[in-house]
Amino acid sequence: MASEMPSPDPRNIRSGWEVPSENYADQPYVVVTKQGHWLCTLTTGRGQEGQAGQHIVAATSTDRGRTWSRPVNIEPADGPEASWVVPLVAPGGRVFAFYTYNAENRRTVKDAAGRPIARVDTLGRYVFKVSDDGGRTWSARRYEVPIRTTAIDRGNVYGGEVKLFWNVCKPIVAGGAVLTAIHKVGNFGPGFMVSSEGFLFRSEDLLTAADPAQATWTMWPAGEQGLHTRPGAVSDEHNLVALSGGGVFCMFRTTTGHPWCTYSRDGGRTWEDPAPAAFAPGGRLFRHPRACPRIWRTQAGEFLFWFHNHGGRSYADRNPAWIVGSVEKDGRIHWSQPEVLLYDPDPKVRISYPDLVEQDGRYWVTETQKSVARVHEIDAALLKGLWAQGEARTLATKGLVISLDAAQCAATGTVVMPRLPDPSQGGGLAIDLWLTLGDLAAGQVVLDSRTEGGAGLAVTTGPDATLQLSLSDGKTAAEWASDAGRIEKGRRHHVVFIADGGPKLITVVLDDVLCDGTSALPAGRGTRQFGWGRFPAALGDVTGRRQLRIAPSLKGTLHSLRLYARPLRTSEAVANFHAGLHGGR
Repeated sequence: MASEMPSPDPRNIRSGWEVPSENYADQPYVVVTKQGHWLCTLTTGRGQEGQAGQHIVAATSTDRGRTWSRPVNIEPADGPEASWVVPLVAPGGRVFAFYTYNAENRRTVKDAAGRPIARVDTLGRYVFKVSDDGGRTWSARRYEVPIRTTAIDRGNVYGGEVKLFWNVCKPIVAGGAVLTAIHKVGNFGPGFMVSSEGFLFRSEDLLTAADPAQATWTMWPAGEQGLHTRPGAVSDEHNLVALSGGGVFCMFRTTTGHPWCTYSRDGGRTWEDPAPAAFAPGGRLFRHPRACPRIWRTQAGEFLFWFHNHGGRSYADRNPAWIVGSVEKDGRIHWSQPEVLLYDPDPKVRISYPDLVEQDGRYWVTETQKSVARVHEIDAALLKGLWAQGEARTLATKGLVISLDAAQCAATGTVVMPRLPDPSQGGGLAIDLWLTLGDLAAGQVVLDSRTEGGAGLAVTTGPDATLQLSLSDGKTAAEWASDAGRIEKGRRHHVVFIADGGPKLITVVLDDVLCDGTSALPAGRGTRQFGWGRFPAALGDVTGRRQLRIAPSLKGTLHSLRLYARPLRTSEAVANFHAGLHGGR
């Protein structure tokens, strides 16, 4: 049967509501004020990132991000550069805006070789202003958060006289104290920041001080070293969430191909040795490039983590954005499998520096591509699916067009192939299989609807103990395989191939784990940067023949087949696994 084409995809960032800016737009962070409206602070300018005139502004919305007021200056464009503003709303209603301020109005900064760089937005003093009317006007006075000089400062070309730093950490309140972080830079050079590490600032009295200038601040960890992978490495964009019992969790970016993290059990004073972030303690590592790894804690105490789900080490490949969810267990965060949160149809567009807005049980995310900042409402069911992973055991039935058990698979050589939605128009599909391979040889056909001209779909065994999905409309083709070495001879596996015509991605969920490109072969042979693959935007109808051949050359057993005329979410594929071979019956 023909399936209805999907409505416009809300994950496509072009469907979002734009936040006003001058041209450049960065870190569109939002707080909900005591008056109930949204206040967005962002770094903007008429030029590009780092050019003269970069400054910080605030805009308000009374309709939850659909429309915005004209931005007002927190710092003007004709003053020294003001950048990387992050807001905090106090329980009493006062709003604080923390930022990097080029207080001495330096017009160049030296790199590690002593050469001048015109970009002066990542140096100066760490300051804040306040607003007592929901962000519509701001104090004339700047209040300084003192930065203690440490080894990374003394090692810069200025010997620590000039502090090189910036901040993406939205301040949090934990136990009545305010916590935020900065990311110190050792020196500039190729790649801009060639070394960095993070420090946390804590104020016990900022929220109660009548005069913000009287608030006291401490910078932790104590001593000479900040939070990093190792001295002299890139370790920055630290951000924080509060845990139970006074704990704090920190996530930060690196150039190792992984985000790193650490825990504090005393409010940020001392920290465990940082380590690559894992989905669960001692488990599989997250893969993430040199991009902002943003974490949030919701009002209900659940956690979300924005990342890019691949093993790159550069600033590139920030599209799509993925998200995982978690709840705290015994003081540790155990994360779900990832879902695509947002994407742009152009793979070259880089999506980053997001924020989460939560109000009245609804969720929104802001993001920027450095030229346009937008707001997107997020389907609450997607987030709840993340938090319920491992517990949900309900078989997905929406869009299910073929369902065969083991006896039917064995007795049925072919089955009528329903027409599938066109991926080029946003349609998609999912193939859910339980199977046992008695032989890992490549080329075995599990499913096949291909015509003589090649149009259709096929699932086959591939090299290096993989299963592979092939799709073609007769002119345009795509294929993607599970991670190398993950299929075991004689073991019953659950495999779900998902082709999603929104972001044009093929993903594979194998035994309740989304493939991420890492290999189980010796020495990691066969590891890929991406565990998910893109297919061409032109890929059209992949139905193929109106007959689907079932296991025509499989050396093993096909225990179950389910075909969906829509892409499943990762959480649905995981729930299908936990429902078991017989779907929870």
